[in-house]
Amino acid sequence: MFSGIVKGVGQILALQELGGDQRWVVGVGDAAIGTIAIGGSIAVSGACLTVTESHADRFAADLSTETLRVTTLGSLGIGARVNLELPLRLADPLDGHLVTGHVDGVGKVLELTPAARSTVIRIEVPEALSRYIAQKGSVAVDGVSLTVNAVRGHTFEVNVIPHTQAVTVIGEYRRGRAVNIEVDIIARYIERLGGAESAPGVGLELLKQHGYAHED
Repeated sequence: MFSGIVKGVGQILALQELGGDQRWVVGVGDAAIGTIAIGGSIAVSGACLTVTESHADRFAADLSTETLRVTTLGSLGIGARVNLELPLRLADPLDGHLVTGHVDGVGKVLELTPAARSTVIRIEVPEALSRYIAQKGSVAVDGVSLTVNAVRGHTFEVNVIPHTQAVTVIGEYRRGRAVNIEVDIIARYIERLGGAESAPGVGLELLKQHGYAHED
């Protein structure tokens, strides 16, 4: 489990094809993550990976065919920069929101608009995911916890402050960029409860009232 508070940006140093899977070596750069235990987890641009080799300045991880298929990681190559975050510990503050590292789908950056010192980014998501994104709710974009400012159809807007742009790959975004999207896990559980016989008081109307469902 993660919080969506990225600890820094790493870079793919090596990439090996292994019968459809891939093995990455990622340099941690200035990211504040330290040496990771082998077998431990790390979120790489929002996707939870298992560390198979670890050094102070880099780590290796295997990426399955499924991970390559359902995330943006399959389109990245040597030199690409990626967001890095270690898992939460029980004593850690939850500064963002609960993020699992299980990417739900890939979105696309449609617009970037300056707003004082910040940037408003509008992102399009697959239709199946749009129902889980609510105004003033949370969403993880490439593993970064962001607050949703507005929702229009299958698009949403977030306001990204200069600090976040500086310490994550969001500062590199341009129109048309593909991004990993993980919706708020609470929205998924509420939807599941809405269809459960054991919770007849939770239904579509209640989800709409609280912003977890809409007509679109």
